Amino acid sequence: MSYAIIGFGNVGQALAKAFARKGIEVSVATTRDPGSFASDAAAIGPTIIPKELTEAVKADIIFLAVRFESHPDVAKALLTWQGKTIVDVTNAYGVPPEELGGQPSSKFIEQAFSGAKLVKGFNHLIAAILDQDPAVKGGRRIVFLASDDEDAAAQIGTLAENLGFAPIKLGGLSEGGLLVQARGNSWGHLIFKDLVMFD
Repeated sequence: MSYAIIGFGNVGQALAKAFARKGIEVSVATTRDPGSFASDAAAIGPTIIPKELTEAVKADIIFLAVRFESHPDVAKALLTWQGKTIVDVTNAYGVPPEELGGQPSSKFIEQAFSGAKLVKGFNHLIAAILDQDPAVKGGRRIVFLASDDEDAAAQIGTLAENLGFAPIKLGGLSEGGLLVQARGNSWGHLIFKDLVMFD
């Protein structure tokens, strides 16, 4: 299984650190030349591999950690996203619901990545929290996952556990998923909630 993070701002780098902590190789890319952020990637660890966007999107599982309005630029990088799983880490705060056709933002993004399975996840924590080791006082930091595809949600749930997090599935994108999606100028009820699970 291969992994990529598209977007290398605060959230993308926080995700990269989660992979680095476990020694899991992950490609990182932006719409910029990979040389422009190679030193930042190297500072995180040897398993963080800067790549061109067109190369990075060949991965099986892709974390979309760009600004919401930038997702169409990423979607153009491949003709078909068939067989890939996209983890939507974006937040559409401030985007008028009518611009999304009244849909949850993740459903809107899903349409741009035709053929891919989409999981909303890892977006409810601010970068400074996501950046930290998810092992907290004997517990594991919770990440919420929502998807209309149960197999994809299970796949990302397993990855979250491998990264040290405690995944909680919220159901479909238009049901529990709304708890972790911004809508217009309001945030979903679970966004910014830093919770820890004790087994």
